[in-house]
Amino acid sequence: MKQQSGFTLIELIAVIVILGILAATALPRFVDLSASARHATLQGVAGALASASALNYANSIAAKAGLQTSTLPSAVDSCDDVGALLEGGQVPTGMTINTAAVTAGGVNTACTVSYTDTSLNPTTLPTFTAHGVTVTTTTP
Repeated sequence: MKQQSGFTLIELIAVIVILGILAATALPRFVDLSASARHATLQGVAGALASASALNYANSIAAKAGLQTSTLPSAVDSCDDVGALLEGGQVPTGMTINTAAVTAGGVNTACTVSYTDTSLNPTTLPTFTAHGVTVTTTTP
């Protein structure tokens, strides 16, 4: 007589139970990543705002030194003015920047970016540095 080999019903049930336990503990970690995605989006926008502010400030310094620049610097006297420096001229839809005053002349101000719908905001809002810029117009 030939012996048959294979898994018993008990072994198969044990494997299914173990896989079920692993799925029940690991799955929630991967299912709801929306909060992390929203926070990363805010951090990305804050980084873009910081870069735009720094470039505008550098452009202002270059213009005041008499160097020819490809664009004129924009005036920044509050945190929300930095949004106009972004490509497209505004902060992405559904986001806002605080309206803290920014002092011109190299004084840096910490600003925050947040979602308009405050229930979407993380516990700690990302910050960026705004550089105050005063634009003087000279008439020839």
